[in-house]
Amino acid sequence: MIRLYHREGTGRPVRVAWTLEELDVPYEVTRMDREEGKSDDHRRRHPLGRVPVLEDGGQLLYESGAICMQLADTHPEAGLLPPIGTAERGMAYQWVCFAPAEIEPPLFEAWMYAEHDPERSAKARKRFDAAAGAVHDRLDGAEYLVGDRFGVADIMVATTLLFTVRPGFFDELSPRLKEYVGRLRERPAFGRAAKRALL
Repeated sequence: MIRLYHREGTGRPVRVAWTLEELDVPYEVTRMDREEGKSDDHRRRHPLGRVPVLEDGGQLLYESGAICMQLADTHPEAGLLPPIGTAERGMAYQWVCFAPAEIEPPLFEAWMYAEHDPERSAKARKRFDAAAGAVHDRLDGAEYLVGDRFGVADIMVATTLLFTVRPGFFDELSPRLKEYVGRLRERPAFGRAAKRALL
């Protein structure tokens, strides 16, 4: 049985749960509190004590983008990643990496420093807006980020944009981005994943 390790207070594991639900793969979720997340047991799964971690047949894998791509590769019939070696496959890699590298860091920095350091928060918000703008531009005339099909790239980017809900600036996203995220949230697999991963 595949096991997804999750810790309270983080939304990243929902990406993995969403991918698993899209693939219709059975899995269990192990939820940990903060102390359990810092334990030696969990640090054996992830050296920094973070989540998500996927356990599959004794293999442990961390980093949500890597997990989602690995799952898609082991179930190619679902089409969540384009074929290896194609230009579209390269674009999928690009957006899977773009979400945690370019969208997430300024988003969380803008949120964390909003009260204590408004100037730093404002600068981070500009970087976030620029990254979100790149997604907005890519979706001009397109329903999905890569080709004309939903995939791992959309899972990674849409969940990252959803992180704007808690700090309260989801409504400030462009109408195109709100429509994109809203449409993907209507997928049945997302609903099941959000419920299981307590998004």
